Parts: sequence; structure tokens; C-alpha cells
Amino acid sequence: MSFVVEATDGAARAGVLHTAHGTIRTPAFMPVGTKGTVKTLLPEEVRALGADVILGNAYHLHFRPGEDVVAGLGGLHAFTGWSGPILTDSGGFQVFSLRDTLAQVDDEGVTFRSIYDGALEHLTPERVAEIQLRLGSDIAMCLDICPPAGVSRREHEDAVRRTQLWAERQAGAPRAPGQLRFGIAQGGTDPELRARSIEGIVTLPFDGFALGGLAVGESRAEMLETVGWAAPALPADRPRYFMGLGDAEGILEVIARGIDMFDCVLPTRTARTGSALTSRGRLNLRNARFARDPRPLEDSCECPACRGFSRAFIRHLVNQNELLGLRLLTLHNLWFTVRLTVGARDAIACGAFERYRTNVLATLAAGREEEPWHPN
Repeated sequence: MSFVVEATDGAARAGVLHTAHGTIRTPAFMPVGTKGTVKTLLPEEVRALGADVILGNAYHLHFRPGEDVVAGLGGLHAFTGWSGPILTDSGGFQVFSLRDTLAQVDDEGVTFRSIYDGALEHLTPERVAEIQLRLGSDIAMCLDICPPAGVSRREHEDAVRRTQLWAERQAGAPRAPGQLRFGIAQGGTDPELRARSIEGIVTLPFDGFALGGLAVGESRAEMLETVGWAAPALPADRPRYFMGLGDAEGILEVIARGIDMFDCVLPTRTARTGSALTSRGRLNLRNARFARDPRPLEDSCECPACRGFSRAFIRHLVNQNELLGLRLLTLHNLWFTVRLTVGARDAIACGAFERYRTNVLATLAAGREEEPWHPN
């Protein structure tokens, strides 16, 4: 594993992570390709947007089509047509977020019912490592317990203890050639539990470390306060990953606190609801005020949607349930999010990150959307 921090600006870092299928420039937003595809887009389109790495989900890929099918067809890269780095989540978040499917959790592992057919499934750290070995991802996440905000301290204590126990077992499990493995710290926003989890997880020989169990229902202030001291407590020579964050404000705030990588379905899911992410906030393209608007989604944007199509046309596509509308909004939203992180990286490199962050957040907060378009 080779991770190099090339520049810092305060706690913010710009670096390069080398993997078996290419380099990841950090800070890096990872578009989510849960089942092996970023919805509606070709792999080359995702790459053209500036994304270095995508995320796949071991839970879903295990059930459909199955890791043996993927392995038999050459692994995730050959199977999906994405030649760059792939990170696979362990499936722990899915298991514990779908709490009504849980049958049993103990020190050995977790038993739950598949969301696909209701069949009982048993996952252990070793089984999760085997699934990800067969998938052949570049970065494999450890099995963890991710409680939602608001559970008892006892439940958080159990999550920290079992996440550590499982990480110790998965750390020594076989992995695919060149595959990196990241450990995960839990503990919610409880300072003592989070510190305990970090102190335990960093003793293990992982290639990177993630802060899990945040952005799961706690307040933004609590989340940022926790990241502010927890991120610097992770090893400085390893990548730091915040799991499940994708809004512009959140991305910039965690970069400012020392986070290198993040993922979220927000840009693509927002697109599928008919909304565009812009520097001045969201545009709901279903709104009637865009029916005759000839402007692009954002004047300064160079994405394929903004280069060739008007708000009026995209609104028409969305309201008529045309797939092109979802594709164009997905292209735009991912362009916006990836370019936000590219801008942060460039700003860190030249010592101007704080000015960049302040300017972007001020524009978002002002929310000064243009006056509705009227013909002359």
C-alpha cells in the first residue's frame, strides 16, 4: 500500500492512494455503484466526470449475481467494465440498517434474512473477507456494526466491542492479490466510546481507516464535532474515510477536519427524484417555473447536461419519465460533486482551502437563485 500526503492546509490533506487498478487522488468522492453500476451511466462516462474510484456493495453483489459468478467472469473489473479502483463495502451497514431482517447477532457473526428472498444468511468476518476476495475489489471494508443515532450506550458499547473483535479476525483473513483492507471505528458521537474504538482499530495492520456510525441521524453539529477530533486521531500516513456523506457542505467540512475519502448515494438518488445540485442549492426540475427556461442547469457548469440541454427540456424529460432526463441529472450531479472535491484538492495544494471552503459555503447558504426566466 502506498499513500502519500502531497499537501496540507490546516487539517485538510491532498494525497494520492495507489491501488492495484490505478491511483485515487484525494480528497476523493466515490460515486456509488451498489450493484456494480452507477445507475444510468456507462463506466467511461463516470470516468469522464473525474471520478477515480467507485463503490460497490458486497451485500447486494453477494446475493445477486453472487461472488462466484463474478469471480468466474474475471472479477468485478471485468464483469462491470470499470477498469479503475473499486471499493467494496462489507454489507454491515445494510444488515444493521435493515434491522427488521436481523435474526441474531453474537460474537461469531450476524444472522439475517435476505431482502431478496427472505432466506436466512450468516455472515462472519471471515465470510465477508472471502466474498470480497472473490469479487476482487481494490479496497475491502471490514464487517462492522453500525447502530443508528439514538440507541442506548450499551448498544454502542456492544457495537464497538464486536466491531473490534471482528476486525481482529478479518485482519488476518486471506485477501485478493493487491487488495487493500480498511478497518472501521464505531462509537457514535460518544467521545469515550469513539476514542476506545479508534485506539483499538489502529493497532491492527490495516491499509486505511474509516469513521463509521456517523451521518446516521445525529445532528450535523454533533457529527462535525466528532470528526474534528476523531479524524486526526487516525494514523496520518493512512487514508481516512468517512462513510456515507455526499452533500456539498458536509464534504467540505469533513475535508477541513482531515478526511480523505467519502461516498454517498445522494447525488445519484437526488437526480432520480428530478432535482439538480448546484452551487446555489437544489433545483427541483418538476417545478412549473422551469417549463420555458432556456438556461442550463448552471451557467458555469461544463457537464454534458449543461453543455447541450436546457432546464426546460430536462424538466420535460423528467415529467414524462424519460430515461434521458435521469441520465442528464445524474451526469450533472456527479460532475458537481466530483468537481467540488477536485476544487478542494487544488485549493489545498496552493494553500487556499479555507478561502475556497468559505466561498462555496457562503454561496450555498445565501441560496441566491436567479430570477425566474422571462422572455424579453
